Amino acid sequence: MRFAAVIFDLDGTLLDSLDDLADSVNAVLAGRGMPVHPVPAFRRFVGNGVVTLVRRAAPAGLPEAELKDIIMAGRAEYGRRWDAKSRPYPGVPAMLDALAAAGVRLALLSNKPDEFTARIAERFFAAWPLDPARGAREGVPLKPDPAAALDVARDMGFAPNEVLFAGDSDVDVRTARNAGMFAAGVLWGFRDADELKAAGADRLFATPEELARFILDA
Repeated sequence: MRFAAVIFDLDGTLLDSLDDLADSVNAVLAGRGMPVHPVPAFRRFVGNGVVTLVRRAAPAGLPEAELKDIIMAGRAEYGRRWDAKSRPYPGVPAMLDALAAAGVRLALLSNKPDEFTARIAERFFAAWPLDPARGAREGVPLKPDPAAALDVARDMGFAPNEVLFAGDSDVDVRTARNAGMFAAGVLWGFRDADELKAAGADRLFATPEELARFILDA
């Protein structure tokens, strides 16, 4: 195997969650008489946590107090919708099967709030040993700061150069590079190859099967 462990991003990498994220934020905006966005627009809004997601989707120039209220409402709405349409991407279960069977250690690191990350891991990925599965936590900087990724590697007992970090956005690629891990950009998610290349991805992967073969040196 090329790597002893893999840390996966969640949204856009393991889970196609775009519809639930878009529906949640659009419901809050519509309820306040604000413009809503087509689902594809949310590909550019997500990746830096729920606060940034809502700030990007909300109209410019809102008072900070109103914006904070929309953020809180967005969190609550997503809490009601988070598994309505979200599903693992095609090929992801088979990829996780292959990696787990080969003894590769698997972990999950998201900028999604930690409580949602844990619920999603249990709902959709309980069949695989994603341990640890972590989201945004108080006192820990969000990706692309490397602190959380380095904590995950340390808890698994691996040096950064033994770990591949897989994600679909520039945030994930920069996290990997900042942490000294192999930066694997996946092309089946929310962002495109140009963004991943510009961020410095070590390699791009078109399918989960291709990523698994590379990790296993198959």
